[in-house]
Amino acid sequence: MSDASDRAKRNLEALRANPYPGRGLVVGMDESGRHLVQVYWIMGRSANSRNRVFENDGGHVWTAPADPSKVADPSKAAAPSLIIYNAMRELEGLYVATNGDQTDTVIQSALAGGDFRKALNTRSYEPDAPNFTPRIAASCSLRADAPAAELAVLKRSAFGDGCDRHYFRFEAFGAGLGHCVTTYMGDGNPLPSFQGEPFLLPLPGDVDAVATGVWQALNVENRVALAVKFLALSGGASTVRIINRNTKV
Repeated sequence: MSDASDRAKRNLEALRANPYPGRGLVVGMDESGRHLVQVYWIMGRSANSRNRVFENDGGHVWTAPADPSKVADPSKAAAPSLIIYNAMRELEGLYVATNGDQTDTVIQSALAGGDFRKALNTRSYEPDAPNFTPRIAASCSLRADAPAAELAVLKRSAFGDGCDRHYFRFEAFGAGLGHCVTTYMGDGNPLPSFQGEPFLLPLPGDVDAVATGVWQALNVENRVALAVKFLALSGGASTVRIINRNTKV
């Protein structure tokens, strides 16, 4: 575990030094070993992207304009579904978090008896040329005898408009550690899409400590909002903490 912890700490420092990893998802286990953990953050470079907050109603988390009067003309901004969407939703024992309206796709698939991969095989990367932002997604399940988590990265192929789909499933967890994917590798024009496998990050302390620790590792200029969800292995309602850069008007 010490090697994994050391790698996680180095990765946290790399994240701290990265001016623009974009949106990020983490799945893992808390330090006590009693909760699965989901983390989702958003960042922004444009005024429209930065004019957002997370709101929640229990375990349901969504993005909303911080100041509706400053929302850009839709004809000159990204598609609304790329900015405003359900970020985290739940069914009994199933917890989904994504960086777009594919959250609803996964939930609707689950309601119809489908699964995470089947749902995401109907989706692709975002149509925001020239960046073609990857769609990232996370799912945690407490429905079986043992907890499990999945991550997905759907990104544009290097060889054309096709979609490369990368799926990762985790059935064992290290206490106080999480697996992370981001939309980008760093800043750029166009923005370079995420490469490789999920990387470890430390998740020390309770839900407030995890939220503060990840938030402080994000670039101060570009961070917008962060949500952390603790899922008790013993069952019961999830616990959510949100940090917003902006105060909603």
